Amino acid sequence: MPALSRQQLVLLVLLTVVWGINWPIMKLGVSDYPPLTFRSISMWIGVPVLALGLVALKVPFRIERRHWPELLWLSATNMFFWHGCIILAIKSLSSGRAAILGYTMPIFSAVIGAALFSAVLSRRSWLGVGAAALGVGLLLWHELTGLAGKPLGVALALVAAGTWALGTQLLRRTRIPVPTLAISFWMTVLTAVVMTALSVGFEQPQWKAPSTTTWAAILFNAVGVFGFAHATWFYLARALPPVASTLSVMLIPIIGVFSGALWLGELLHWQDFAAVGLMVVAIASVLWPANHKVS
Repeated sequence: MPALSRQQLVLLVLLTVVWGINWPIMKLGVSDYPPLTFRSISMWIGVPVLALGLVALKVPFRIERRHWPELLWLSATNMFFWHGCIILAIKSLSSGRAAILGYTMPIFSAVIGAALFSAVLSRRSWLGVGAAALGVGLLLWHELTGLAGKPLGVALALVAAGTWALGTQLLRRTRIPVPTLAISFWMTVLTAVVMTALSVGFEQPQWKAPSTTTWAAILFNAVGVFGFAHATWFYLARALPPVASTLSVMLIPIIGVFSGALWLGELLHWQDFAAVGLMVVAIASVLWPANHKVS
């Protein structure tokens, strides 16, 4: 396992905290506001913040035209489906449950790597996939049997996780010869355009002035998520995928679950606790490096 530099470790800790606490913040933001519009406004405010970062770091913006088809495909798999589906899912699910389902991504990534990219899965990895499936099954069962169950929200979260997993695999293999920050910037711009088109098409009758709480959530997403977290994730996923995935993804849904319970008073059922445990076991079994004996 490659060692993290001090800079990478600091970025990883900040990324984990920002993305973890963002789940209840997003829930607050979309509780009385159209979710796609919430996402669109956050992105358009976040784009200039991200642009200032590129300027400060002297990262060129230009990507040659011949690479734009691949950039569009990376944007669709890493961001279009993820942001559209997960923000709709969190509207109907608790923030903690959406976090657990969204961060099944590493499990999907392991299966996609084996199916599409000839990655070899060990028995331990298949055990992890089974544990994740059981965790999702517990949550889905609760949603289907509860009076307020939202199985569509569960399905949207799983679609978001699956497409993000494919996007992560593709990002690790991209041959676009530009810095990751430039790729992140243009993916964010393209996603902002797509989210805006969707919000105009489906939510225009619901448009209204955001409340103070909604504005606070929008600004946190704009600066913390789109200005910092996404760029940091793409950098770590491209540079140190096993380490970044293992350390960060294991903690983010746990922070999301318990911060949602603390801040929003979301009730935690035994299925939630069981799912958290199963997801930690699953992600660790799939991504935690194996010990290699020296002969």
